[in-house]
Amino acid sequence: MTHAPRDDWNLDEQAVLLVAGLADLAVTTIGSAVGTLRGLLRRSDGPDLARDAHQDLLARGRLVLDRCAAAPAHLEVLAQHARARQAAAGGDV
Repeated sequence: MTHAPRDDWNLDEQAVLLVAGLADLAVTTIGSAVGTLRGLLRRSDGPDLARDAHQDLLARGRLVLDRCAAAPAHLEVLAQHARARQAAAGGDV
């Protein structure tokens, strides 16, 4: 059954179509993920894959923490600027 495209959908009809489209996308995505998971479980090198994934996640975590630690905290920088302005104006620090 085919439908001719319409331009006069009301908001309720559009909402129903959007929800139906999202549900179909979710079911398709979940089905694909389940198939991939089944394929991974059948592999004989599953423990090796899990170990490699674990190491990769640890490395990514280290990179994120290093990237965040390298930059000074935003509020600390603002406080230093405020202190410098107060000192330049002759105020108490």
